[in-house]
Order: sequence, then C-alpha cells, then structure tokens
Amino acid sequence: MFKGPAVPANQFHDFHPPISPEGLYWVTPVPSTGLIFTNNGKTATLQMANVSIIDQPKWPAMDAETTPAVMDFKLVLHATDEPVTYEDPARQYRFEGFKATAQLEAMFRVQSIGASLG
Repeated sequence: MFKGPAVPANQFHDFHPPISPEGLYWVTPVPSTGLIFTNNGKTATLQMANVSIIDQPKWPAMDAETTPAVMDFKLVLHATDEPVTYEDPARQYRFEGFKATAQLEAMFRVQSIGASLG
C-alpha cells in the first residue's frame, strides 16, 4: 500500500482547492476580473475573494479528512529587468522572460471550527 510522504508533526492546516472531478489538483477558475496587468506589462495582480477550498490538515496522507474552507488572496508579480531563460530540450520546454518579485496576502476561513488565519 502506498503511504505517501509523512505529514509534519507541527502541521495544523493545509489549505488548497479540492481535486476536480477530472482529477486535476489544486485548480481554481479565475474570473476575467481576477487578473489585471499594468499598462507597461511589468506587473500582474491576481486577486480573488471567497474562493472555495478545503482544509486538509493530514495531507498528503491518502485518507486525509477534509473540511470546507474559504480563501481571499492577492498576489502581485512584478517583473525585474533581469532576463532569464529556462530550457529542457528533452522535455521540449523553453521559457524566456524576466525574473520577478512576488508578494502574497491571504486570508483563510474555516467556518465549521470558527477559525480565521491570515
């Protein structure tokens, strides 16, 4: 039987979108208003509210119990002027772009236990 990776002893919560019916992990649709780019194209802001997620404290255990939760978040990515290239010909992968900084603010709510984290 596959047991998966060990769960850290100090892990109390693990928030993520549920697995979709198609089997995709941690995928959430983004509304058209959720992603905004600045006019110069160097900054992207992804902001969403009341995203349905689950709290699964014992993940990645295969039989980990889940509790419904909600997340609000704002992710800001800002491109620097430092170019970067990642390439893996064996996997037919190539990316050319710029390094970026990231800032994330998030709030998680688990109503059934009266908890808010953020």
